[in-house]
Amino acid sequence: MSSCGASVDRVVEVLRRVYDPELGISVYDLGLVYEIRVEGSKIFVELGVTSPFCPLAHVLPVQVERELRREFPGCEVEVRLNLERVWSPERMTEEGRRRFRELFGYDPVEGRR
Repeated sequence: MSSCGASVDRVVEVLRRVYDPELGISVYDLGLVYEIRVEGSKIFVELGVTSPFCPLAHVLPVQVERELRREFPGCEVEVRLNLERVWSPERMTEEGRRRFRELFGYDPVEGRR
């Protein structure tokens, strides 16, 4: 645990409360979180998007940063958006895939209904 109370596990808990507004699944469970580092009192998160043409690409980092600052007020927070790294459904967690099936009726990895 860092000096400001953050740990990777606690950061993941926060990221699971930040939802992609179009899909209704957390950014963590969608597999949009590429990196999490907690070093001393600094939290670093690198995010991606499901598509480089996502109209909300710049909204998600702001939401993530706001939630991390709220949860860890003594920490320095840096959230970086990576639009070059290609996302695929295989990055989704099992929880993300389950939620996707509930919402849309098929598995995004298997492509079956």
